[in-house]
Amino acid sequence: MTLLDAQPYDPAKVKRRKIKICLVVVAVLVLVVLGWIYRNWSEEHVVNQFFAAIQKQDYEGAYGIYFHDPTWRRHVQKYSQYTYADFYRDWGPGGEWGLVKSHRIYGSASTSHGVIVEVIVNERADRARMFVEKADKTLTVYPF
Repeated sequence: MTLLDAQPYDPAKVKRRKIKICLVVVAVLVLVVLGWIYRNWSEEHVVNQFFAAIQKQDYEGAYGIYFHDPTWRRHVQKYSQYTYADFYRDWGPGGEWGLVKSHRIYGSASTSHGVIVEVIVNERADRARMFVEKADKTLTVYPF
């Protein structure tokens, strides 16, 4: 094939190619934006499960979520620094948040070791702030 044997110019083919390139670029941008928006989704999901268990008054299940250990009853001595009785006193009906009737995730922020998740509890003005460790998905109350 020589230069004189080149195929004729097809504007429709060129237009289809430009459209395909634009669609790929837009799809990649949308995926990047969605990835950025939902970058803390797994940590927010853990906190949502925790508050849902407390809302259902399943405090033993919530304690298991708090330490990311659903079989915590088999080795209670492992959690002697923050016992279930302490947890119930803090998160039960007599705790700081009272009886949890509603909750919703307000937002989250990443840190070097974990994610801080803000939760609106019972439509109160002050928010619960939970720290989720990225490595093992354990929860603690964020002190600040």
